[in-house]
Amino acid sequence: MREPVAAALELTEVAASSDPLLDRADALLATLRRLVPFDGAWMALADPQQNRYTRLASADLDRSTEEYLCGPTAAREIELTGTNRPAPPLSLSDLPYPAEDLATWAECLIPAGFHEALAVALFAPGGRHVAFLALLSGSKEPPRRDMRRRLGRLTSVLAGAVDPMRDLLPAARLVHGALAAVVLRPDGRTDALPGLPDHPLLSAGSPVLATAHATIDQGHTYSSFLWPVGGSHAPDGHCRITVLASSDDVSDLLTGLVLVSRPGDLRTLTPRELEVLGLLIEGCSNREMARALVVSQRTVAAHLEHILTKLAAPTRTLAAVRAEREGLYVPRPPDGPARRP
Repeated sequence: MREPVAAALELTEVAASSDPLLDRADALLATLRRLVPFDGAWMALADPQQNRYTRLASADLDRSTEEYLCGPTAAREIELTGTNRPAPPLSLSDLPYPAEDLATWAECLIPAGFHEALAVALFAPGGRHVAFLALLSGSKEPPRRDMRRRLGRLTSVLAGAVDPMRDLLPAARLVHGALAAVVLRPDGRTDALPGLPDHPLLSAGSPVLATAHATIDQGHTYSSFLWPVGGSHAPDGHCRITVLASSDDVSDLLTGLVLVSRPGDLRTLTPRELEVLGLLIEGCSNREMARALVVSQRTVAAHLEHILTKLAAPTRTLAAVRAEREGLYVPRPPDGPARRP
């Protein structure tokens, strides 16, 4: 009795650790094996919108088996058997048909020496499907009832440990006064971030999201910039956009996080002066600024004079440095006029 209690405590400690997600997942399986013995295991992150799974951790599976389990056939059969829904752990003996009727078993798992399993979907609070776990057995005997119950009691701990958004939430809390947020996916889709609402600037197809993707693609793990609200001349003022890239171990599933907050102190800079300042930060000459903004060089020079005064900067270079440091950068939308990188 002492061993299961100790293993359960260890599992909870692993789940709460700050180790990278992949390391945490490997440690979870190693500890879980002492609580619910298995001959092979597969844990994968779930993408319910695309009905696909990405390997997170495994034990005693060869590469071909892992590749099969991450493929479309296994994903379809997880859905067919209902093991992608909130339910107690499911075994083959629970199904109304033989294992051979499922291609995943007939073509992959039985030839690999597995004949039984306990499978369960892992859900975060609020019903978000985050992962899938299959514990495989070489025995043809159905899993014991106490093992089913034990695994069922651990699913919430396991889900919390491997939730890819878990590492994004603390980062989001560092953005003071965040009003809204979305999670970016590599294919351009977005997910809601638990605890924060959506925002019109973060809707599908928004240039804000395109700019955020571009920022992350350029290798920035953190960036903050201003965005005009209501149109390019900011008739409704500005919002601050903060972009945080996800960690490498979940980058195939989640690209990063985009948050909207209040703009902060704009140093009395007007929307047009902020546009000019953005071009200055990007290293544009007065002629390039005039061409981009469709104004005369004399107008640009007047704006720059006001900017230097408001930022108490004696030179253009110092103004650009101070502005970037204070987050006073307004980028052009990706489809806007060409600007110097």
